[in-house]
Amino acid sequence: MSELWAPAPLERLAFLRITAPLAILGFMSHRLWFADHWLGRTGFSVPQLDTPDWRQPLYLPALPDPLAWLLATVMVVSGLCLSLGYKTRAAGVIFAGTLFYVALADRLAAFTVSKIGGIIALCLALSVAGSRWGLDAWLKYRDTPPAERPTHGAPGELRAIQALVLILYTSSGLCKARGEWLTRDDLLWTHLHDSYQTAIAHGLANLLPPLLWTSMQWSTLIFEVFALAFFCVAATRLPALIFGLLLHLLIGVLFGPLIWFSLLMMALLLGGFAPLSWLSALFRRLPG
Repeated sequence: MSELWAPAPLERLAFLRITAPLAILGFMSHRLWFADHWLGRTGFSVPQLDTPDWRQPLYLPALPDPLAWLLATVMVVSGLCLSLGYKTRAAGVIFAGTLFYVALADRLAAFTVSKIGGIIALCLALSVAGSRWGLDAWLKYRDTPPAERPTHGAPGELRAIQALVLILYTSSGLCKARGEWLTRDDLLWTHLHDSYQTAIAHGLANLLPPLLWTSMQWSTLIFEVFALAFFCVAATRLPALIFGLLLHLLIGVLFGPLIWFSLLMMALLLGGFAPLSWLSALFRRLPG
């Protein structure tokens, strides 16, 4: 219980600040190139429904094309500033605002990254993630001895992101269990033939035995359903971290468009649950 309320090491917050916005922008890059079609009036826009519907709780009309391009530019600039640790709090709030807007404005194409990106950006903006290893920190502490520089943030600044990861895994696992993941042994194998299929997925689907895909299906389900226990217990945290990293690496390799989702989840896993010695070794190579 004492670990739960322990201060958050800045290595974790800084790692998340640097990597998460880049993964989110990578996911958005396919849309940002076509901002006028995505958010503007040039492309298709879902019409406002005449009657209330849970699928359209809030209607945001298409923007004039110049405003759509302006929003896309603000998203990129604020996301990069957050990653670089420049005007961190303001950049994080602006970045979160753009992400919340596009998730609501483009509900048909909203994906996991769209839905959690704004929450992650807001959590980073409300934290002290910019206190080390960023431009703000360099400008403020460049003449300060290393021993006098901040080293930790408040516990909740990290716990919020860790909780988000565990809730995401657990809810995903429970949804899988309520579906066909418990009744079909070939469900994961069938996913390899979907529209996200890569050449590697096609080759492995024909090369590896069915039993291997079934075992991967069950191990993924167990990992997600019991993620809370695996990551909260010190003895199983490192094996769960390694499994999660390998899982998302495989997802990125087998399902091409999910590469940015995989990179974001790997960043959240490393920043939230990797041994602190790993992150400390990384940041020792960077200017403080």
